[in-house]
Amino acid sequence: MSPISTTDLATEWLEADGLGAFASGTVAGPRTRRYHGLLMVATTPPTGRQMLVTGFDAWIESSAPAEFLTVQRYLPDVQSRSLEHLAAFSAEPWPTWNYRLGDGTEIEHEILVPKDRSIAVLRWRLVRPVAGKRLVVRPLLTGRDIHALHRENGDFRFDAVVTDGQVRWQPYPGLPGIVSAHNGSYHHDPTWYRAFQLDEERARGFDFLEDAGAPGRLSWDLSAGEATWILAVDHSENTEELEPGPRASADRLRKRERLRRSRLGGPLARAASSYIVRRGTGKTIIAGYPWFTDWGRDTFIAVRGLCLATGRLDDARLILLAWADQVSEGMLPNRFVDQGDAPEFNSVDASLWYVTVVGELIEAFAAEGKRLPARDRGRMEDAAQAILEGYARGTRFGIQADSDGLLAAGVPGVQLTWMDAKLDDWVVTPRIGKPVEIQALWLSALLAGGALDGRWRLLANRVREAFAARFWNPDRHSLYDVVDCDGVAGRVDGSVRPNQIFAVGGLPHALLSGERATAVVETVERELLTPLGLRTLAPSDPAYLPRYQGGPRERDSAYHQGTVWPWLLGPFVEAWLRVRGNTPSTRQKGRVRFLDPLLAHLNEAGVGHGSEIADAEPPHAPRGCPFQAWSVGEAIRIEHFLAEPATTRSAGS
Repeated sequence: MSPISTTDLATEWLEADGLGAFASGTVAGPRTRRYHGLLMVATTPPTGRQMLVTGFDAWIESSAPAEFLTVQRYLPDVQSRSLEHLAAFSAEPWPTWNYRLGDGTEIEHEILVPKDRSIAVLRWRLVRPVAGKRLVVRPLLTGRDIHALHRENGDFRFDAVVTDGQVRWQPYPGLPGIVSAHNGSYHHDPTWYRAFQLDEERARGFDFLEDAGAPGRLSWDLSAGEATWILAVDHSENTEELEPGPRASADRLRKRERLRRSRLGGPLARAASSYIVRRGTGKTIIAGYPWFTDWGRDTFIAVRGLCLATGRLDDARLILLAWADQVSEGMLPNRFVDQGDAPEFNSVDASLWYVTVVGELIEAFAAEGKRLPARDRGRMEDAAQAILEGYARGTRFGIQADSDGLLAAGVPGVQLTWMDAKLDDWVVTPRIGKPVEIQALWLSALLAGGALDGRWRLLANRVREAFAARFWNPDRHSLYDVVDCDGVAGRVDGSVRPNQIFAVGGLPHALLSGERATAVVETVERELLTPLGLRTLAPSDPAYLPRYQGGPRERDSAYHQGTVWPWLLGPFVEAWLRVRGNTPSTRQKGRVRFLDPLLAHLNEAGVGHGSEIADAEPPHAPRGCPFQAWSVGEAIRIEHFLAEPATTRSAGS
């Protein structure tokens, strides 16, 4: 367990339940986001997430004045107490804190969320036996959508159903009940905790005040043994886990979860498992915690590292099958269609990523000597062929193979590429025309589909020829970001952006080789590379914005105008290896230059995970989601191919 430093206090921890919900908070304790909480339920896994228990207040009673273990933030900028008792923290195998009281007494506290259950297990124990120490905990309840905030109101129900070792609450009808199992005692004492101040929400320009209902107090004599508290959503799958009693149930859940996590592998592989969740009878990938659900583009990019590179081929198969029947007019939606929701088809690249990853999955099964069921392969290949047919023929939003073979896309007011920031009717980086990374994806998708239909390989040859003739920017020794901008033949966008790296690395097949490929990598390295990933725009560009901060408009403005994206480091390192030679020496240099700084970041924002984005300028403060699937996935891919001998893939293959 590591001693706490002031830089660790804002770091966030995550315990995901494999159903789309999670527990999360700061190492220091104060909630800073509306998404921080202790018990959440995904009512329609992995969506429909409701925050039921937002946290707790805990203190130690003895002959001396009460000493609080928890810290809260209240309006206006009031911290309930200092952090003097917090001595150490560890995230392994789950979040664990060490507190040291004024008389030297040490208390260990842990929080665990088991896989596939809407349950949180909490324990406190004295590190060394001491007489006269009593733990008191006040649960803080809400009952709201995770994106909302909760305020004091007359409809909130404080009622408690108390039985031996259990308390049940249901603050609102229509929401799941809460089961609180414990090996202590419960005293009903309803009150409101008012005006929690959520500092991250305020910094992001959102509402930031919340109230919580506290129905009563749980208490334990720590001197007589450890305190066990289990919170569960009132559902048969969860309540069955509590039948042996709190202590025995906690022991069993801890043992089972410790074994499961130990089998996952190293820290990155354990982080990867947090994003792979249940959807119906299949699986999907949460794009990022705390506010994303499963999105097409993010899923297909992240699955390569989270599943293919870690050998979780069956998970990858189930994930791709979950999307296989969603093709419409040759496109996959960028998010699933849930009951009452309309599908969103605002992505040109998600479908191309899907086709590419289907090809990679088939290759991975063959390389492992495993059998991919013929029916499953057929469903995925049918989806891939439908996408290629739709794109070649033409589909929504002007997506169509042009006469030169290149893929055109875009209409005013719609954001189609991964640079998809939009505020009201303002698309920050519209990129209408023929974006560079879309051509690289188009080529890889055509070659993946060419295994079944030779005409796609013929079209791929035309794409190569047209790309070589159209995209080279001799003035910058790089590639244009978009050609035929806004549908105007010959108009080009010479902005130096990271999208060009996909012509050299990050995909199974490269569009560039030789001197031009080397020049692209050198330009990207010189203009865009940071320790945490690639900038989205060169600092010399007049539109460059160095910091991602402020309200929604300011942040959306900077999202792809300089802001660093860690997931882009994967394609860059792969391209860097391709042009420098994939040898033991270059791989060792790559580990030192690129992987080591990235791994050091894994404890800066979300403990053990990679952030969504970071500021473009030093110190490259992490921003956005602290737990991002494709950031973790690409870190795994980097670690994987820097450790492996050179593959048969090469530039121009």
